[in-house]
Amino acid sequence: MCQDCKKKFYITTPIYYPSSKLHIGHTYCTVAADAMARYKRLQGYDVMFLTGTDEHGQKIEEKAKAAGVTPQEFVDNIVCGEKGVLDLWKLMNISNDRFIRTTDDYHVAAIQKIFKKMYENGDIYKGAYKGMYCTPCESFWTESQLVDGKCPDCGGEVHEAEEEAYFFRLSKYAPRVRELLTTTDFLEPKSRVNEMVNNFIDPGLEDLCVSRTSFTWGVPVDFDPGHVVYVWIDALFNYMTALGFENDRYNDLDKYWPCDVHFVGKEIVRFHSIIWPAMLMSLDLPLPKKVYGHGWLIMDGGKMSKSKGNVVDPYVLAEMFGVDALRFFLLRTFPFGSDGNFSNELLINTINIDLANDLGNLVSRTTAMVEKYFGGTLPAERQFADIDDELILMLTGLRDRYEAQMEKFQFQNALDEVFRCIQRSNKYIDENMPWALAKDEANRARLATVMYNLLESVRICATLLLPFMPDSCQKIFRQIGAAEEVTTWQAAKLWGKLPETVTVHKGEAIFPRVDTAKALAELEELHQQQLLAALPALETEPLSAETVEFDDFCKCDLRVVKVKDCKTVKKSDKLLCFTLDDGTGEDRQILSGVRQWYPEPEKLIGKTLVAIVNLPPRKIMWRDSNGMLLSAIHKEKGEEVLHLVMVDDAIPAGAKLE
Repeated sequence: MCQDCKKKFYITTPIYYPSSKLHIGHTYCTVAADAMARYKRLQGYDVMFLTGTDEHGQKIEEKAKAAGVTPQEFVDNIVCGEKGVLDLWKLMNISNDRFIRTTDDYHVAAIQKIFKKMYENGDIYKGAYKGMYCTPCESFWTESQLVDGKCPDCGGEVHEAEEEAYFFRLSKYAPRVRELLTTTDFLEPKSRVNEMVNNFIDPGLEDLCVSRTSFTWGVPVDFDPGHVVYVWIDALFNYMTALGFENDRYNDLDKYWPCDVHFVGKEIVRFHSIIWPAMLMSLDLPLPKKVYGHGWLIMDGGKMSKSKGNVVDPYVLAEMFGVDALRFFLLRTFPFGSDGNFSNELLINTINIDLANDLGNLVSRTTAMVEKYFGGTLPAERQFADIDDELILMLTGLRDRYEAQMEKFQFQNALDEVFRCIQRSNKYIDENMPWALAKDEANRARLATVMYNLLESVRICATLLLPFMPDSCQKIFRQIGAAEEVTTWQAAKLWGKLPETVTVHKGEAIFPRVDTAKALAELEELHQQQLLAALPALETEPLSAETVEFDDFCKCDLRVVKVKDCKTVKKSDKLLCFTLDDGTGEDRQILSGVRQWYPEPEKLIGKTLVAIVNLPPRKIMWRDSNGMLLSAIHKEKGEEVLHLVMVDDAIPAGAKLE
């Protein structure tokens, strides 16, 4: 089929925000998109698979400054440096056709044109923004959207921010977006629809801030110096600029747009299912056909996050278990639309049960028996039996069952269909007992038939596993003697495509069994080494040369205090207000500027601290502060880190320090 005649399929992942190195959670969506792209190519589609990096924003600017480099140098290192984004995608065998960086010149110029078009058609206007802002997520939130006063996406602290800004008339498109979500299959799974409608649209969509003046690392608004285009326009329109929209770098927008599916994590479904279609409506552009919001990889009860210390290194896992085994695990073990609980034990068990015991065992047993009983090449004689019909019927129907699940992005269910056939094939060996048939030359034709049926089963299953484990499946094809023309989508539905006198080439085990205890011990040792390596070099203040009189020191009344309550101070991003038990029977209130080091003040309740209690009272933010809490401060990587001095909880409140 000529390239122009092929059916087209355009799939994207969200472009990764390179503020830190990647972990296994980042690979989840990209591996899924890669499997989908490979599946569509297997079917004969002309596929465009796009991924990339979203490189602008305040957090990047701040991290670059802290690292002593320019923002461009900072993102270049994470994207193109050793073990960066491009290295990881290469490691994970990601077959993307195009890679976009939002710092690419053609994208920057296109975004400026897009911004100006929406401004000129009246959907972008100038105003001032005041609201609660989360720096890590680069998101403004209303008070009603906050969860316990914190960012609803990352759970982090927010702060009040106000600046001149341009706004997109998102509210104007609320009815059309609501209709899109509720009357079509634009957003899946359906559970995401209820979340978007109930939590964001029905409470009232507010117009969206789409420019910033508080930082400079972004696409400049060319008609208003000082403003940079905010993430919503800059990042979302990558899906079209990468095809040539408003630029002459590429010229295949008409060929691939509208996009067939955007794969996105559930935390950014709002951006892709509400903001993105509204902006396309503003420009009267075709909408993507579908947005699919997948779940997170969960570890230790929470989303994988470098800040939470539960990052799993994909390089370590790939080296220990193999890239294909890791790819397979991610899509075999967790339903794509739901969260998945990751553990190293689960990874190893999946490898041992599915890959070593079931698939690997089937391939190695079959090729070994063909070599043992026929010298590696099957004879042409055949003797079929009724027991063959069930296996053949199950395998020839596999492609349709598999396809039905893949079209719904249910990778786990598609793989389940394949492995039911693999398990049935292993059972077929036990039912026919080739070792018994081999004892009598009269059974030669029957034995050859059993071996051929097993090889055909492996061929069909491996063909459908190609999107998930491309390298391993090619090894399987070489071992069972399957040429390229019999490992196609069309051949996966047909029985008898291998030559009658096929020759096998038994090799090493493709999926060796993992020693669970040994592997877990190695992973734990590596984890401890990584923790030690990550410990920052500490910088302490030099000892003071100034002496103090002993009698003056003795005037400080140092007491043990128990934290009864601890809250943030409104309109202050530094202060926490402590209510303390100092042993007197009356509460003592102390205000302390430690908020940035204790962003969850409620976790300090019940702690035992030390305070100087005979300082004169002070008014801080119109509140009385009676004393000072003791703390220790040092520097980590040039930044100050503070720890409140905590003592044994067995010491009673009011105990005097001597």
